[in-house]
Amino acid sequence: MLFNSFEFLIFLPIVFLLYWFVLKHRRWQNLLIVIASYVFYGWWDWRFLLLIAFTSLCSFASGLLLERSSGKRPIQKAISAANIVINLLILGVFKYYNFFVSNLDSLLSSLFNYHLDSVSINVILPVGISFYTFQALSYSIDVYRGNIKATRDIVEFFAYISFFPQLVAGPIERATNLLPQFQSQHRFDYAQAVDGCRQMLWGFMKKLVVADNCATIVNAQWDNYQNLPGLTLFLLGVLFTFQIYCDFSGYSDIAIGCARLFGFNLMRNFNFPYFSRSIPEFWRRWHISLMTWFRDYIYFPLGGSRCSKRKLIRNIIIVWSISGLWHGAEWTFIIWGLYHAILLIIYNLSRINSKHKDIVASGRVMPNITEVLQMSFTFILAVIGWIIFRCESLAQVSGFFSAMVSNRFYGNSAFIGVKPLLFSFLLIMVEWFQRDKQHALQFPNTKLFSSRSTRWGIYYLICLLILGFSGSSQTFIYFQF
Repeated sequence: MLFNSFEFLIFLPIVFLLYWFVLKHRRWQNLLIVIASYVFYGWWDWRFLLLIAFTSLCSFASGLLLERSSGKRPIQKAISAANIVINLLILGVFKYYNFFVSNLDSLLSSLFNYHLDSVSINVILPVGISFYTFQALSYSIDVYRGNIKATRDIVEFFAYISFFPQLVAGPIERATNLLPQFQSQHRFDYAQAVDGCRQMLWGFMKKLVVADNCATIVNAQWDNYQNLPGLTLFLLGVLFTFQIYCDFSGYSDIAIGCARLFGFNLMRNFNFPYFSRSIPEFWRRWHISLMTWFRDYIYFPLGGSRCSKRKLIRNIIIVWSISGLWHGAEWTFIIWGLYHAILLIIYNLSRINSKHKDIVASGRVMPNITEVLQMSFTFILAVIGWIIFRCESLAQVSGFFSAMVSNRFYGNSAFIGVKPLLFSFLLIMVEWFQRDKQHALQFPNTKLFSSRSTRWGIYYLICLLILGFSGSSQTFIYFQF
């Protein structure tokens, strides 16, 4: 089920009313969350439910076995390793099997004229499998590390894995944050629910008005890159840069806001990344739940940055190769990951990584010249990366950048996409003035915004923008991951 669908507009109020006004006990509320989440997820394909149920059952059982084996470290290591292997094997078969088989077939064909066509299989990629697999893995790893006690309540655990607001595209929650929230009784908080609705409204605006309008132009023009001027190709890259941000962060805003309607607090997933002054800062602000997952479960165990330069370079390359592969079974994603690995290595070795942990232009309305140059340079580096990410093959990556450099710079079609560029600019302006807030509609505590008429005027304006300027409906980009 899509957030931007008519079905969800019916589904959400029904679940909300049942949760708060019919099933008032925690255990019944958790059971409702599981049922609602499985309806929400099974709306795409009921067969997906078997997979998420099996993943949940394996991780739940591993937690109980780890607790029963307390003090027996070799046994705990075997249990934890077995659960990790099972989860990654499921992910590998459904997401990467054909990728590896096709590449092995190409290799064997070129070397020995031998084909592996007979072992190819047709599999449907389950929506959001990478997200809930990583969430399940984090639970068993945290139980193994002693960061959290294993739960004995299978309903609350299934609710933790399948919680519908963030099930298919995150944030990737940790058991240490989300699971305890299913273990305590909730009380309806009007202020929290209202703020959740505001964040959902802003998320819908980002998705429907900005992302979908950008997508219309990008999808129509991208494959015609050989015939477009260099400026147009760069603007297409900029449009996709805003598309993927507003699409994914819009989903996160809707998910976080929706969870708040039920009294749950999900972790922040985006912190205005396009105001970053360096690539390391960008990745501290973009898809925070995934970046911190890689940091805590892969990067730190490898030694992090507290090691020799050679090992630091190794660690960054490993993490970002995995990050690229996590996004999809294509060489373009791996090259995208390695591109950012190279940038991060340069920043780390030049010791720029330790800077820019504060809010840009903190306490000031406008940035200074240095900050403008830093943000502009970082944004261009991000655009280059997103062009690689958007391309469908390595040949298209090479062709797109070659055309950007060699084609005429300017032509009759140089300014396509004026409307989505304008919406993107307006969004950035709003987020700039709200960059110290959790989301753009978290109003400052001033006399102007304390006025009910001002707040409702803003709500009506956003609703009118959504109704009048929504682009053609597009599936959320990160559903494919």
